[in-house]
Amino acid sequence: MRISTSQIYDQNIRSIMNNQEDLVKTQQQLATGKRIISPSDDPVGAAKVLRLTEEIDELEQFQRNNDLVTGSLEQQEAVLTNITNSINRARTLVVQAGSGILSDPDKRAIGAELEQIKLEIFDLMNTQDADGNYLYAGYQSANQAFTYNPAATGNAISFSGDAGVSFIQLSNSSSIQSTSNGYEVFENVLSRFKFSVTNDTVANLSNPNVSEQGTFDTFFNKNYDPVTSANNDYQITFLASGEAQLTNVGTGAVVDTVGFESGKAFTVKGMQFTASAVAGDTIEFSLDAPEKKSMAQTLHEVQEILMDSTIDNSALQEAIADSLVGLDNGLEKISLERASIGSRLNIAESTYESNLDMEIAAKSSRSAIQDVDYAEASSEFAKQETALEAALASFPQVSNLSLFNYI
Repeated sequence: MRISTSQIYDQNIRSIMNNQEDLVKTQQQLATGKRIISPSDDPVGAAKVLRLTEEIDELEQFQRNNDLVTGSLEQQEAVLTNITNSINRARTLVVQAGSGILSDPDKRAIGAELEQIKLEIFDLMNTQDADGNYLYAGYQSANQAFTYNPAATGNAISFSGDAGVSFIQLSNSSSIQSTSNGYEVFENVLSRFKFSVTNDTVANLSNPNVSEQGTFDTFFNKNYDPVTSANNDYQITFLASGEAQLTNVGTGAVVDTVGFESGKAFTVKGMQFTASAVAGDTIEFSLDAPEKKSMAQTLHEVQEILMDSTIDNSALQEAIADSLVGLDNGLEKISLERASIGSRLNIAESTYESNLDMEIAAKSSRSAIQDVDYAEASSEFAKQETALEAALASFPQVSNLSLFNYI
């Protein structure tokens, strides 16, 4: 078989080009640290690397989400801690105002400090995050969560957001609540349970009130009917036997019977009455509908009472009792929210660690498939470089072969 001169040239040039191509590829592997430069180098390995890269990108996004939600929850916890500290100070002042030994200027001074605490709490309830969103406004985060209108006929401080709460994804199967709406945290706080005397036939009735709040609360919770208002009406009937009998007007059921002496105080289901009465006389009263208000509103109401020198002591004591119950209920609500935030932070931390372990494992698997073995690649590079040099050196010798050299 004859080999033409052109075939010799083509074969040698092809060999040199292949050697150069292999050398360049090895150089790229050494420069990038990647064994797979293009999918054709290892189609199966390239597909696995693509899936692992997508998984790693997803885990990195989850970690960024985790950082964001952790920062938001820590900010909320700081807000609730500051509100708790302010309410504890306000509670101390309210107790002091009810001591009965303060002058009107002293009460006004306490009222002025309570007003400042109220405004501080109002600002905290309207806390914004780094993006300017109001933390407790629900889905209406561009607007203030709470508004303050001293001239309002109802509550001066009211919730103006909505009930929306946000969740953020921390893993494929896990998401946690990142925000809470202000109504649930601050506004949905029960005020003090009370009753109102609607009618009586006694000769004299003085200062009916709740003297045992815990006992009355139990009675209220068990018997208040939000559907049928008639079942919230009660009557005390004074019997010839020297007893006072409490009856539910709506159902006719006898609720309790206690001893009674005309002109002296008696207590039934936590309610205290002082009445001058004879057999057959009655006192009618109704359970007041439960109210809900924020602690800022509670402080607003007691502060106004303290600033008003015309309020008598019984009204002041009633307002103080109302505010103490409202503040205690509000503190309990905040305590529950802080516990919820703590549990969410624990979940976020645990998920972060799990995602980190999975990210490390995925990167290790990708590295095993994709990354170059530098020792092997360096040896291959040296071999390919030698082969190329040999091809370049031998080509001129081969190309000069001629029978004329042997004549």
